[in-house]
Amino acid sequence: MSPVVACFRRSVKKIQMTRLPAFSLLLFALLLITGCAHYPVNEPLDRYNPDSGYRGKFMKNPERSDSLMLLLTFSGGGTRAAAFSYGVLEELRDTEVTLDGRKRRFIHEVDAISGVSGGSFTAAYYGLFGDRIFDEFEDRFLRKNIQGALLVRTFFNPYNWIRLASPWYDRSDLAAEYYDTHVFDRKTFGDMAAAQGPLVVVNATDMVTGIRLGFIQDAFDVLCSDISSFPVARATAASSAVPILLTPISLRNYAGTCDFALPERLQKMLDEHYVTERSFHQVNNVRPYLDADKMRNIHLVDGGVADNLGLRAVLDRVLAFGSVWETLKFAGNENVHKIAFIVVNAETEVSRDIAIIDRIPGVGPMLKSYSSIAITRYNYETVMLLQESFVRWKKEIRENRCAGGPVVTDPGGCGDIEFYLVEVKFDALKDAHERLYFTTLPTSFKLSDQQVDELREAARRILSGSEEYQRLLHDLK
Repeated sequence: MSPVVACFRRSVKKIQMTRLPAFSLLLFALLLITGCAHYPVNEPLDRYNPDSGYRGKFMKNPERSDSLMLLLTFSGGGTRAAAFSYGVLEELRDTEVTLDGRKRRFIHEVDAISGVSGGSFTAAYYGLFGDRIFDEFEDRFLRKNIQGALLVRTFFNPYNWIRLASPWYDRSDLAAEYYDTHVFDRKTFGDMAAAQGPLVVVNATDMVTGIRLGFIQDAFDVLCSDISSFPVARATAASSAVPILLTPISLRNYAGTCDFALPERLQKMLDEHYVTERSFHQVNNVRPYLDADKMRNIHLVDGGVADNLGLRAVLDRVLAFGSVWETLKFAGNENVHKIAFIVVNAETEVSRDIAIIDRIPGVGPMLKSYSSIAITRYNYETVMLLQESFVRWKKEIRENRCAGGPVVTDPGGCGDIEFYLVEVKFDALKDAHERLYFTTLPTSFKLSDQQVDELREAARRILSGSEEYQRLLHDLK
């Protein structure tokens, strides 16, 4: 029996015991029942243990090749982003590669997926259910009017009116319940770990600090919380909690109760400031969360506020380790020879019509323009930062792996390391009208079946036609 149902039954018994006038009885009943509504609280961690939990280093699958690291990032953008990223998975499923002498579907070589907002639903579903996504996800999510279902539950269910009147329960909690029941089958991150698929990082933004929070145990360690029992649906609800339209998803901070201490390498960064300013800043972001008295609750909103591409999950990790080599060593990937990023970007475009209209634009176009411009420019800088890092990362790997000896770049040699950045975005479409069509599709959780199919087909066409992607496939031969 859920806590809400149990509380509701106790409230009914209390009401039955009272002898109040009808109006007072009704008011008393509403107050009691409203008090039952509360968002599910993340569970505390009994004791910090870096050798357990939902972490990247435990998600290595022996079936995947050690010589290739394939990383996907799925951007935000509602059902449009979910369908676009789903099309990429379909193309990877239908692409066959030969690695270590074995023929494999390329999708089974994916090591990690970082998802934001709409893209987090596709990422999380694949992480939980693997290839079942191709049989179920369209009917359970892409082709459903999710937005309409949430509106019905919000405005046409009297029981939810009462719950939404509670200060401890709001619209995103209602959305999380829907996703939990109708999309993710009440699965948790413990189930995600047990599935042994790629590591999936669902990203949200702390509305107080502006810091990106990824739903993995490493982040929950700081809060002395156990992610294994946390519902995947609540994480995706946080990642897609668009400010104003939806409300934050809240976490409880138990810092100081599980014997957690910053790993020695991170503490050294803070004490000695021995790495770059960017690395110091990245690690220093953790400090506010270590004081639960000052940071008792973490309120999370859409991951796109901090990073709409999901790429920062990778960049932040390298910064936290101080170098790409230390990052690879920690994950047991020292023998990798090809590191490929497939960045799926379903960003919007501001309509140019407002530039030829004489009247002053209204609030709606202004807000849409503000968010689109900010996201687009930040996306560009993030991609450029990643691309510019490749030269430095390649040098670091060669220096450490060759250990002062000859840099052998022959296949399998210590200097054999190559990076690939494959962008799947609407800009790749040659037809201007087609580009405009896709970039102006709504970012809601409701699209027509035709729009879903068009997005899937466009994603496959863009990926398969990418020169960088074809270079990767060629080099894998």
